[in-house]
Amino acid sequence: MIQLDELGEYNLADENVFDVQSITDAMMTTAQSITELAVRFLLNLLVCWILVHCFYYRKSRRRDYYFTFMVFSSAMLLLLYMMGNAEVGIGLTLGLFAIFGVIRYRTETVPIREMTYLFVIIAVAAVNGLTPIFKMVGSFSDNPHYALSAGNLGVLALSNLLVVCLVWVLENNVLVKNTSTKLVLYDRIELITPDRREELIADLEKRLGFKIDAVDIGHVDFLKDAAYIKVTYTLGKDQTATIDQLTRARDYAEN
Repeated sequence: MIQLDELGEYNLADENVFDVQSITDAMMTTAQSITELAVRFLLNLLVCWILVHCFYYRKSRRRDYYFTFMVFSSAMLLLLYMMGNAEVGIGLTLGLFAIFGVIRYRTETVPIREMTYLFVIIAVAAVNGLTPIFKMVGSFSDNPHYALSAGNLGVLALSNLLVVCLVWVLENNVLVKNTSTKLVLYDRIELITPDRREELIADLEKRLGFKIDAVDIGHVDFLKDAAYIKVTYTLGKDQTATIDQLTRARDYAEN
């Protein structure tokens, strides 16, 4: 119990003194906690669906990564949210997912585009799982409690919108030209000379079926009358060169 010293003041050294902060701290109600989790989860699910379905899957058509991205993002959000409520360090949470990622992907050849999307959805899940959307209102003498913050919710929505807009700009090649390359083993080596470059390009365009931007002559084998040529061309609006990144036969079957 609380004791008074000779001067009539509280003896704060007494181990039985209650912590005033623990008594006066506002607590979120169950309904508010459920609302917070629902808002975070649904917002994160919507944003990740837009990124994966409307941008990634539209070009790659990889159903395996579609499943991985959606599940990974939702699981990341829930883990960050629950560990944040349990006052576990964010560094520990991200470290756990880094370990899981290394264990799962260290034996897989993950293309750059897929790895980029993986990091993007992890970042989105971290933003949606850690950004505070409730704030405490009221003072010590005025019934302190938590209330949904329209300002914080607006900042969270804006952050997600900026990510979606950035991916849209880059995927639609607004800033840069979407080009790809192919390595061709060419048999008409009489056309590889500089003075017949136009004939070479015309012949390649006729055989390959697309307009060529540039050609680079590589190794030439006069014994076999063949040369390696790197062809640079512009991809269409919804085209991707994902197949150029495949390294195994079963990747082509899964694509």
